[in-house]
Amino acid sequence: MMNSKTSALGIIFPNSYDALIPELVNVRLMASIPFASRYRLIDFILSSMANCGIDNISIMVNNNYHSLMDHLDSGREWDLVRKNGGLNIFPPYAEKESRRFTGRVAGLASILSFLQDQKEKYVVLSDTNIVVNFDFNAMIQAHIETGADVTVAYNTQEIPESLIKAPGTDLSLYYTFDIEDGRITRLYVNSKKEGIQNCSMNIYLLERELLIDLVNTAFVHGKEYFERDILLPHINKLNVQAYKYDKYIARICDVKSYYDENMKLLDDYNLDSLFSGNPIYTKIRDDNPTRYIQDSKVRNVMVADGCIIEGEVENSVIFRGVKIAKGAKVKNCILMQDTVVEPGAEIEYLITDKNVKISAGKDMRGTDTHPVYISKYQEV
Repeated sequence: MMNSKTSALGIIFPNSYDALIPELVNVRLMASIPFASRYRLIDFILSSMANCGIDNISIMVNNNYHSLMDHLDSGREWDLVRKNGGLNIFPPYAEKESRRFTGRVAGLASILSFLQDQKEKYVVLSDTNIVVNFDFNAMIQAHIETGADVTVAYNTQEIPESLIKAPGTDLSLYYTFDIEDGRITRLYVNSKKEGIQNCSMNIYLLERELLIDLVNTAFVHGKEYFERDILLPHINKLNVQAYKYDKYIARICDVKSYYDENMKLLDDYNLDSLFSGNPIYTKIRDDNPTRYIQDSKVRNVMVADGCIIEGEVENSVIFRGVKIAKGAKVKNCILMQDTVVEPGAEIEYLITDKNVKISAGKDMRGTDTHPVYISKYQEV
């Protein structure tokens, strides 16, 4: 837990990068996308903050946020039910100054009066397209030791192809940078460089008063993006330090990366890397344990509670309440909550959204490079 001298509040932007994965955000936002059989993407950043003593967390929603509000409720699962602080959700148009926004600057400008009233010294900003079990205390300690104005979390990897090929709009900006002696010296927007790069995780730490000043100035001049319009022009004026994260990370950029990152968790090494250490919390559904009926065959699967499995399942991620009937065969699939696979159906490389029904005897197959997505409430 952090002491009062190093306290921080968290601000999460759950709609960032919705444009990269339109299939899965048609009726929800990025933060609400189901992941790893029983979680939502927001659970990982939100749990990481809660585990590090950040108990004043604001969610800056833009649209499609009904499912997120249903999932988070009062924040009880994350121990965020508080008289002061706790979990705050800021929907657009909730107040006179509040509007829908594109970049973080406009979003933060709409809650400046809220930020001015808070007592925490630091602010942590984060998106939700990153799956990570993050130690914010270690980042804050590094920020203090380096005397940074802003600290940016990053990992080293090749830029995902789906990001490079994404439509060149403001809705899909990504950032890489050069580092010298721990300090960021150049920041690149939508770089096309090949090879291993220093890729921003879009997790930022700075003092609350500095954030208020930067946002106030940028917003008055019509700026929108924290990275492009604040950090980039001030990269030589501010001490912007890089904080390297070298543990497990999953970056969701499109449907294919969503599929791949789920399937990676069928490897015990990856599963342990993500879930070892601090716990990840989520909404409790209180289902019965999963039932494996006689003669069912199950191999290398991640299965949540409340399922009934009578058929054959292999190399798949199965969410809560899924029913796989006798004679059905499921391989290399992601089946979201309450999917039903009827008798004799054979499916492979499918992603089914919630409450999908695969009809009896149906044969459906995608490929490992192009998994087939079936939207919510569809019957095929």
